[in-house]
Amino acid sequence: MEQKNWNLLDESLGLHINDDAKPWPLCGRFVLVEDCVDTSAAFVLHHILKRSFSSHPSSAVLFLAFSHPFSHYDRVLRKLGCNLTAQRDNGRFFFLPMLMFQCPGEGKPNHDGLASVFEQIERVITVLHQDKKSISIIIDDISFLEVAANGSSDDVLNLLHYCHTLTSEYGCALIALDHKDIYLNGDRTAVILEMEYRADILVKAEPLATGLAKDVHGQLMVLNKETQHQHGITAIKSYNFHFKIKENGIECFYPGTKIQ
Repeated sequence: MEQKNWNLLDESLGLHINDDAKPWPLCGRFVLVEDCVDTSAAFVLHHILKRSFSSHPSSAVLFLAFSHPFSHYDRVLRKLGCNLTAQRDNGRFFFLPMLMFQCPGEGKPNHDGLASVFEQIERVITVLHQDKKSISIIIDDISFLEVAANGSSDDVLNLLHYCHTLTSEYGCALIALDHKDIYLNGDRTAVILEMEYRADILVKAEPLATGLAKDVHGQLMVLNKETQHQHGITAIKSYNFHFKIKENGIECFYPGTKIQ
């Protein structure tokens, strides 16, 4: 039953087909995860992180952490059965701590600082690409990235754009989490709309319309844009299901079905 519940999230992300002979299914794609103060979607990042290691032997992850230190993610992933320390020692997990990222004076743009961040990303990606690994770039908190950029929407979009170019240049996957209702203003809305437009997969975590419930912690809406190049069309698959966060995982289920 647990594996079945996990597969509902996998299916919406395109991860339900496990074939080691093929690249990591998210390669070349941008996955944008949006949540709100009332409903966190951090578990989606944790799930993708675990699946990237467990389902594909040649995968590697570059993790930009603006929100939490390595110890936090190591502790969370251990509960899910994934040892990040071992993956780091094996050269499959690269952690870039951004919590102490230095900003210039208040109100000043941080072009040079963010440019140096991208240079670090590109150096790691170049080395991993030479080893023919399937690479995922994960950003744990775009809202804190905006803080590091001193609120410069242009700088944030530029960094995300440069990271997005790596999905086509090196076949990387780009996965980013954004707290949609934090620091919401006119410029912030423009950033959200731009990211949603660029996203190949959009995951939205929201509270239930009916309010709090004991056995349901929220609902996920997933829009997966599946491009069929041979026909020149883009089909959008839509998923909507509920979730319950547990100590060592998550249960995903369609509305109205009973949790076992």
